[in-house]
Amino acid sequence: MKKIIKYMLVVVMAGSFLNSCDTTELNLTENPNILTSGDVNLLLNTMQLGYRNNVSTFNGLGGALTRIDFMGGRDYFNNYSGATMNGVWSTTYSNIFANLQEMERINNESDINYNFHVGLGKVMQAHSLIILVDLIGNAAYSEALDPIQFPAPNLDDGASIYTVALGLLTEAEGLLSSGPATQGATDFYYDGDTTKWVKVINTIRLKVHKQTSNVSAFNAVIAGNNFISSTEDDLEFKYGTNQLQPDTRHPSYATDYTPSGANNYKSNWTMETMLEKNDPRIRYYFYRQVDGTPGSLDINGDEVAPNEETLACSLVVPPQHYIDGGYTYCSVDNGYWGRSHGNDEGTPPDGFTRTAFGVYPAGGRFDDNSFGGVGLGLGGAGAGVEPMLLASWVDFWRAEMASSDALRGTFMEAGMTKSIAKVQTFGSLDSTADTSFAPSTTEVADYISGIVAEYNAATGDDKENVYAEQYWIALYGGAGESFNYYRKTGFPTTLLPNWEPSPGAFPRSFLLPQNEVITNPNLSQRTTLTTQVFWDTNPASPAFPIAN
Repeated sequence: MKKIIKYMLVVVMAGSFLNSCDTTELNLTENPNILTSGDVNLLLNTMQLGYRNNVSTFNGLGGALTRIDFMGGRDYFNNYSGATMNGVWSTTYSNIFANLQEMERINNESDINYNFHVGLGKVMQAHSLIILVDLIGNAAYSEALDPIQFPAPNLDDGASIYTVALGLLTEAEGLLSSGPATQGATDFYYDGDTTKWVKVINTIRLKVHKQTSNVSAFNAVIAGNNFISSTEDDLEFKYGTNQLQPDTRHPSYATDYTPSGANNYKSNWTMETMLEKNDPRIRYYFYRQVDGTPGSLDINGDEVAPNEETLACSLVVPPQHYIDGGYTYCSVDNGYWGRSHGNDEGTPPDGFTRTAFGVYPAGGRFDDNSFGGVGLGLGGAGAGVEPMLLASWVDFWRAEMASSDALRGTFMEAGMTKSIAKVQTFGSLDSTADTSFAPSTTEVADYISGIVAEYNAATGDDKENVYAEQYWIALYGGAGESFNYYRKTGFPTTLLPNWEPSPGAFPRSFLLPQNEVITNPNLSQRTTLTTQVFWDTNPASPAFPIAN
């Protein structure tokens, strides 16, 4: 009970610090978010929550752009303004940079060894810098730590920031490898187990090397055999079930399981792809509130009449680019009620008909064909997770870096196997569900072998699409890496196009954080979303990627 109370107090206090960052300043000498009391444990807790927020933003933006999640709005540039990156930027500098600097000062001046705190801080700093590069192409570092000499720091290029991040990981490993004492700190991720944090360090190294196509460095880390390779080592933030003061539930659960129904639309592309392939994870990812969507077929194969009030597009003739490509414009069969990429229709009275988040990863309901509603406390009551670095993803990275198609298929199979097994464990969160609807061991095995056979038989783009689609599905709930892979390879090409025939160039990076642009005279805001990250060497937009 004491640990629960401590956690709740930390969330309340840390949340107040994060929410106070209305503007961003890189002057770390007078930062209101630093606790001058020298409470290193609270500083670390605040950093951990900020780190989760950074990864969550990365996951949300990546998922929406790559159709794993729903993106509303037909024009990319209008969708993603300069405010898009304010939160990640502010959290990285006003929280993680600032608090780490203070923790290092305390560690240097104290007789108590706080290497655990500083080591974790450097891991979070390194990963957050990498996220900034992946999202905007560069970040501040060389001038960010000297506010007296550099009151308006310039940005360093992305390649140098990646190098800085690798250096920070080396420093973190040096601090954590000896297993320093936690000194009473609360570790929200691994409960103080530094051996698991060293695996995180090596996994972030793998991410850097696969992103920059550095095969030899990637294989060297693999040869060390000390990375996240088992699901029990997954880096994830675990949410609770408390509704108020503070709300510790998964954010997706909190917005979908309300007295007024679900509030988020799910991606038609993801639901239809999983439905057509009979993916065993679909009942865990999504919870259907009805057995049929207007304009499509219900679970019995009967047509559902269009409904202008609840699904206006069910009465609309699809635009020509949807007709030409044979894409699903509005409705998915079997009650999977979502929206297609770029749908900017208003909000109809469909809170109790649209598909809700399921038991994975949001801690919602398992879909057992009950077609009930959503509401407070139902399903897993919000006790889900924020996936951050998973063993199943690493298998897909190994497939990406594999030296042959056969080896790639082997790693893809391993990634699928781990992903499905992990997802199925979440079914127990919904104690009221009819588990007879859960896929059997045989059904799972048949699905995996069928996808592997499809991959082995395919050639060219078809082979690439089989792999990429499975990677996408495994990333559900933590889809930031899909944005990276899509910009790097252009696959899968099976994605739904935007509702708008001319949505503007697909974002290759986001605008600079507007709050920083306003306060930093050395920065000028970009006028397009087409600036390519240093590792993105593909043709310029709009020619690439083709599924835009």
